[in-house]
Amino acid sequence: MVAITLPDGTVRRFEGPVTGLELAESIGPGLAKAALAVTVEGEPRDLARPIEQDATVEIVTARHPYALELVRHDCAHVLAQAVQELFPGTQITFGPATDDGFYYDFYREQPFSTDDFAAIEARMAEIVDRDLPIAREVWDKASAHSFFKETGESFKAEWALALPDGEPITFYRQGDWIDLCRGPHLPSTGKLPKAFKLMKLAGAYWRGDARNPQLQRIYGTAWLTEKDLKAHLTMIEEAEKRDHRRLGREMDLFHLQEEAVGSTFWHPAGWTLYRTVEAYMRRRLERGGYVEVKTPQLIDRALWEASGHWEKFREHMFIAESEERVLAVKPMNCPGHVQIFKQGITSYRDLPIRMAEFGSCHRNEPSGALHGLMRVRAFTQDDAHIFCTEDQIVSETKVFCELLQSIYRDFGFPEVKVKFSDRPEKRAGSDATWDKAEAALKHATEEAGLSFTLNPGEGAFYGPKLEFVLQDAIGRDWQCGTLQVDFVLPERLDAVYVGEDGAKHRPVMLHRAILGSFERFLAILIENFAGRFPLWLAPRQVVVCPITSDADVYAEEVRAALAARGLRAETDLRNEKINYKVREHSHAKVPVIAVVGRREAEQRTVTLRRLGVEQQESLALDAAVITLIGEASPPDLRAER
Repeated sequence: MVAITLPDGTVRRFEGPVTGLELAESIGPGLAKAALAVTVEGEPRDLARPIEQDATVEIVTARHPYALELVRHDCAHVLAQAVQELFPGTQITFGPATDDGFYYDFYREQPFSTDDFAAIEARMAEIVDRDLPIAREVWDKASAHSFFKETGESFKAEWALALPDGEPITFYRQGDWIDLCRGPHLPSTGKLPKAFKLMKLAGAYWRGDARNPQLQRIYGTAWLTEKDLKAHLTMIEEAEKRDHRRLGREMDLFHLQEEAVGSTFWHPAGWTLYRTVEAYMRRRLERGGYVEVKTPQLIDRALWEASGHWEKFREHMFIAESEERVLAVKPMNCPGHVQIFKQGITSYRDLPIRMAEFGSCHRNEPSGALHGLMRVRAFTQDDAHIFCTEDQIVSETKVFCELLQSIYRDFGFPEVKVKFSDRPEKRAGSDATWDKAEAALKHATEEAGLSFTLNPGEGAFYGPKLEFVLQDAIGRDWQCGTLQVDFVLPERLDAVYVGEDGAKHRPVMLHRAILGSFERFLAILIENFAGRFPLWLAPRQVVVCPITSDADVYAEEVRAALAARGLRAETDLRNEKINYKVREHSHAKVPVIAVVGRREAEQRTVTLRRLGVEQQESLALDAAVITLIGEASPPDLRAER
């Protein structure tokens, strides 16, 4: 007898092992038709796989959170089958689901082209129409290796040989095509929605090693409905228009070049944007009780060894040698902040200490991973570490979360999702320490009134963390802020405070960031606003454009009046028609163009043209200055007015 407990708590009993499909059929024909897979004790499984003992089981339909990943994994297999049918001799390797689709890596002497995509997509649709049954098979290692060797799949043969002895190996067969895979999969290719599209080609190395043969990777996107696919493709088109690299050129904000790979050359307008954000953050931190510090760029490897970063992070560090000493360019600020904390004697009365740094860091990211400002080698963290007692973890977490949410609202991100990342496989500290840290952070998060989703195994190597995820104007998620509870680093670097009992105690170290890095956050801002910044952020807030040269003197007077009140204003005195000037500055995303002519000069008025607004506004100069000052005031200062 096998007892199956359903999500609503009801129990169905069967004489012997029961498949997921049989379970669904016992509930109703509609559910059986909609079923794609099951979860058994939370583990996804194929519908046809027997459930042999009592378990909690959930039927996976298109509405289930796992359905999309399942569909995307199947799309990868259908892609591989289509490619091998169209291009005989192509070898397969691996093809997982991704965050927005799937990919598959192939080995073929002749390169693929995006011109091949139409034929591949058509064959994929044909495979779906065939409604091929997808069946799970269990092989032994020797049989798997022999099969791949005989069929000319050298990469799969190598992989099979590397698998542990005695461990069963699962294959999935769809029609005559078969692949080694853990699964699970849909019951047949006919269950796969035709809501997929191939997107791009890229190179990859077998097993991620540049010494191995190069493979060709075909990326695709897949969704549960045509509507979802179209929405995604529209979002991609919009994202291309908003690409911060293109807007950075058009708005003359920054550039990157090969002589300084992964480092940013900030132009005057871009550096103005950077400093505006930095000044805002500094004001918020000062009001939040933070003290700002600055730590060295080069620190002896001995400190990184003591902290554990040398072992875990060495490959990402830039190294310098001087007088027989090995120095590392700092990839993060944490150990340096502990050194400041350790100077002198700290009492429990001094805690919490909120120590902030706009720390310039460098990490040796692979060149292929670099992407504009989003992924760089030289960046500035809006980093801080809160040294506190265990009893202060909850209160400090609540204060930090309130600050973070307020800052995100000011930048135009009212909705924040939270992920809880627990212990990774490779970590420092004992299980008992991790138990204590995870329990403390979960309790603090709940006390802060935040709901969260679990992100298993993604914590930092020294402690669990919260990840704060923003959603931009076109629906993309960006993970920016973090909060990590760390009992390990204070122990490793011997940080202590004197408690109320007169004895020495270890502080808890809360690692926290809000923006993440200035470079990446600025890229997110550029793309979120498509370069059309609110007035307080705009690098050039107002351009004064005279209609004729007769108004040049008055135009300069208007600019001076605006600049005197702190507005970032300039004049355009070129001998060009006013429509040309307006069009050019609008293209450069200047939020306000102040047009002046002979009449405005005589009446001491200005005509304001706002970006994206057809209607113009004519105001007296003094009134225009007051209006623009109010609009250009940063949100934190506006609240004080």
